[in-house]
Amino acid sequence: MPATRQDLFARLAELGIETRTLEHEAVFTVAQSSQLERELARELPGGHTKNLFLKDKKGALFLVVALGHAQIDLKTLHKTLNCDRLSFGKPELLMEVLGVPAGSVTPFALINDGARRVTVVLDADMMRHERLNFHPLQNTATTNIAREDLARFIRSCGHQPRVLAVSQSRNDGTGAR
Repeated sequence: MPATRQDLFARLAELGIETRTLEHEAVFTVAQSSQLERELARELPGGHTKNLFLKDKKGALFLVVALGHAQIDLKTLHKTLNCDRLSFGKPELLMEVLGVPAGSVTPFALINDGARRVTVVLDADMMRHERLNFHPLQNTATTNIAREDLARFIRSCGHQPRVLAVSQSRNDGTGAR
């Protein structure tokens, strides 16, 4: 049985991690997320994010976490991750491994990956923000957490996050900042 939001908050409290959560309407698309990000920016400062559940041709699983506006080239990302070509993991696999439905992907779902099947990749650009925002296992709320506390939570789930530059600049597509 996957962890509930209450289980997640209990784990965070156990670790001494302070968060702030705001409830909102469910979001499923990038456009909805962008609108919500603008609305929440004052109450939940920091980087608003997107999370990609990916699978390579050999079956290796990845959770790539980046800023919501980041551009990530899935055709070349495998070179950065040193794996086979990548595609999105199917919703059934997402539910099996991370215990969340599509639209609710979040690094908090690593609480459900007891088998440690997923490699966690945090985009370096995102990690420049002191505070970050993620769904707390459901896309009907957003939780604000300190960058260092996110990494500590991920490690408490048995994962060692990799911080890599995986996004490209939104402006010119070259990755130049």
